[in-house]
Amino acid sequence: MCPVCGHSKFTAFASGYDYELETCGNEWHFVRCDDCEHSWLNPRPHESTLSVIYPPHYYAYDYEGRVNRFARMGKRQLDKAKFKGILKHLSRTPKNYLDVGCGSGRYLHHMHSLGLERQSIYGLEIDAAQTARLAEEQFNIINCRIEDADLPENTFDLITMFHVLEHVDDPKVVVEHLFRLLSPGGVLVIETPNIDSLDARLFSNTYWGGYHIPRHWNLFSVDSLRRTLEDSGLQVQAHRFQTGHSFWMYSFHHMLGYGVGWKRMAQLFNPFKGLPFLLGFTALDLVRSKLGFSTSAILMVARKSEPLT
Repeated sequence: MCPVCGHSKFTAFASGYDYELETCGNEWHFVRCDDCEHSWLNPRPHESTLSVIYPPHYYAYDYEGRVNRFARMGKRQLDKAKFKGILKHLSRTPKNYLDVGCGSGRYLHHMHSLGLERQSIYGLEIDAAQTARLAEEQFNIINCRIEDADLPENTFDLITMFHVLEHVDDPKVVVEHLFRLLSPGGVLVIETPNIDSLDARLFSNTYWGGYHIPRHWNLFSVDSLRRTLEDSGLQVQAHRFQTGHSFWMYSFHHMLGYGVGWKRMAQLFNPFKGLPFLLGFTALDLVRSKLGFSTSAILMVARKSEPLT
């Protein structure tokens, strides 16, 4: 059954393996809803295997340590621009902030650098080592899935979810939970891979980096993401397209390494090593975005309405 619209009919369109981490040898399949065209992994790994498919060396847990200095500098500039655009949608300075799937905590640190006190910054993360480290830094850290988080409702002025919604089992349940956590007038920001992007179409059968098999369970278009947010009671304010340079890199990496068998050449497209190509694909997505074309990732901003007075 479609996680977005509930339609029972779907069509298989892609399959592949865990090309990035090789945590399992299973072949996995993506299907597309015959009604709303939302895409999802079917079947999915059992929840008991999460610690296997998200091993301790998963890149999100040590992003700063794995990328080179120039890539870190570039990413920080992109993050600054992203948050500058996000904060324009807030009607007031946020009193508190929640980042769902905070990983290494780089967005928590960014909000702190903007002047928000640590006691007003919350992060939610399933990796125990990351939550322990961030808790030592005096952030409010919760070690669980968002579906299980016991947080006060009508509290958060800003909630972000960067490249997390695609990892969850039931996106509607998650967004409905986030809706309850938002304060009236609060803003939810979701960034997720764009299944309608150029790279997704070029590598659609098996090698697209955005599949992130078997960790991406839901893949959105602008329309299916908008529907998910609006069905949960949120008002979509805007959407724009973000760079997804790692998806380009992994697409070529998978095609060359596993499709052609050129393992050494494939390493040129490792997002943590292939700086020239990384810069090139970043520039490509930035130019495409400025010209009004869709790129590898969607960023959507939605607001919880305030009660009428």
